[in-house]
Amino acid sequence: MGWVNPFKDITNSKPLFVTVYGAVLIGIIFSAAYVFSAVYSPDSALSWTVSQHVASSSPNQTLASPSLRLGGGGGGGVMAPTSQPETGKLKPVWKTPPPGSNMPPLETFRLTKKLVQERVKDNIVVATFGNYAFMDFILTWVKHLTDLGVENVLVGALDTKLLEALYWKGVPVFDMGSHMSTLDVGWGSPTFHQMGRQKVLLIDSLLPFGYELLMCDTDMVWLKNPLPYLARYPEADVLTSTDQATPTVTDDRLDNWKEVGGAYNIGIFHWRPTDAAKKLAKEWKEMLLADDSIWDQNGFNDLLHRQLGPPVEDESGLVYAYDGTLKLGLLPASIFCSGHTYFVQAMYQQLRLEPYAVHTTFQYAGTEGKRHRLREAKVFFDPPEYYDSPGGFLTFKPSIPKSLLLDGEHNLQTHFSLVNYQIKQIRTALAIASVLNRTLVMPPLWCRLDRLWFAHPGILVGTMTRQPFICPLDHVFEVHTMLKAMPVEEFGPGIGIREYSFFDNPLMPAQVKDSWLDVQLCQEGPNCRSNVTNTGEVLRFPRHSNEETLKTVFSPLKDVKVIQFSSMQDAFIGFSDKTIEEKFRRRVKRYVGIWCCVEKHEPGHIYYDMYWDEKPDWKPLPPQTPEDDHPNW
Repeated sequence: MGWVNPFKDITNSKPLFVTVYGAVLIGIIFSAAYVFSAVYSPDSALSWTVSQHVASSSPNQTLASPSLRLGGGGGGGVMAPTSQPETGKLKPVWKTPPPGSNMPPLETFRLTKKLVQERVKDNIVVATFGNYAFMDFILTWVKHLTDLGVENVLVGALDTKLLEALYWKGVPVFDMGSHMSTLDVGWGSPTFHQMGRQKVLLIDSLLPFGYELLMCDTDMVWLKNPLPYLARYPEADVLTSTDQATPTVTDDRLDNWKEVGGAYNIGIFHWRPTDAAKKLAKEWKEMLLADDSIWDQNGFNDLLHRQLGPPVEDESGLVYAYDGTLKLGLLPASIFCSGHTYFVQAMYQQLRLEPYAVHTTFQYAGTEGKRHRLREAKVFFDPPEYYDSPGGFLTFKPSIPKSLLLDGEHNLQTHFSLVNYQIKQIRTALAIASVLNRTLVMPPLWCRLDRLWFAHPGILVGTMTRQPFICPLDHVFEVHTMLKAMPVEEFGPGIGIREYSFFDNPLMPAQVKDSWLDVQLCQEGPNCRSNVTNTGEVLRFPRHSNEETLKTVFSPLKDVKVIQFSSMQDAFIGFSDKTIEEKFRRRVKRYVGIWCCVEKHEPGHIYYDMYWDEKPDWKPLPPQTPEDDHPNW
């Protein structure tokens, strides 16, 4: 019953009925006041559905160290009943269910308007989805948002294992009903494409609820609250990220749609529940369900490019797309970053802008490569044990001659000379880490040339890539191979690695950094060796040492958390046991990948070689015959 109609009826009715209408109206007012006071009284109690067990701001101790303060506040007070419009108050994330409680029935987590409404603020919900293999990505995604004060989040679970795990951690979750594999399905696989279709089905299901939707992949993180930026474009039906690699604007405006040649990327995009957006989602869904061979992102691009132009207004940055009525905006690639504009170009730094997000696209080595990139950027949240390996850590100060880094043209020869020089040092460090059973903290890796999956001149024309640049580890090394378990009988013991920024991470505990020993290499002689009594001293260690010397000197120092060598140049002469040596070689040969790709040559990739220095005639050449097209192992 609306409030306007009673007043209208009173004015238009005969006097005889005025008193009756007045009495009814007064009764309604008093009843509403009574209900309101009962609901919002501190002493009142409301029954909530189990899907709302996501309240409170207490820390989630299993995600990170106590100092992280997981969950951003969110006060006491009672939310408005779900039968009323959302009020902007949300139950905060990260509150775990009460001790001793049971897992609710699966149907409790069905996607309904009521469930979504409980996570809506200012008419918008921020959503992602995934399976159990990506749980650490999802927890990182949620934590970044709650740290930024964004709690109107919702996670779709593709399998019940993830759903239960998130529920017990206090993360708002719903069941997508797909019951897919809990394993990492791999980019491009049939299951990967099936997961992509789940996204389209989800968008088509959510938009009719009437809420704005910021849909994200789990392999991205938020670095700045995006909601105020999205609110700057209230006329947009869809705002989407792109794979654009060259800047089209130099400030924080939307990218110039006329200059964007990269694909529209569906890893970050915002939908408003307009008729045009709903129509697009429906047709996109029907297209994919009708043809299993269409990649979801390609289908999205095909539909939006069906008609592109004219601009909505010259100053808005929006453009009419799809059917000529949908208003589209392209989020600037400089601050809604791809894996290239963030990790390779650092475009936001050069333009003096603050990035909102980074999506781990333009990368290699699969899921492990994505995780390692986010770790290099210090934006991935690992548990405390990641920062305190039982065997301790080994690190070293890389030494690169200025001539290799800066002199001459940036070409294949100078690039490989630079990278190979570093590979040799890393090979030595891996060997020492293996002997000492320590985890190697990788050094920053310098490159002269970019790596892509297609032929290019070394650096993409028009990009802001500086030469040389610190390149992601997956540009040279097969990160997924370095991290996977390999049979010890064939490859020797595994060698743990950490990212180059490891010791600069705020999550690094003080007790690890405080237990630090510097090792200075020196020439063998009476003044070279020295015993240390505390980690504040410097240990002098002879170059060209063997396995036995390493064990003799460093075995008494097992309790030291970090050992840092001043250099790896000639620090280790090799394993005395040839069987161990062969297993080590067999392992680390698989650690390096390819550079891609030489123009006007098929195939154009060039294999890195962990033992390049043992081949005097080694040159950076692509395979000349099909028989040559194989890794160097």
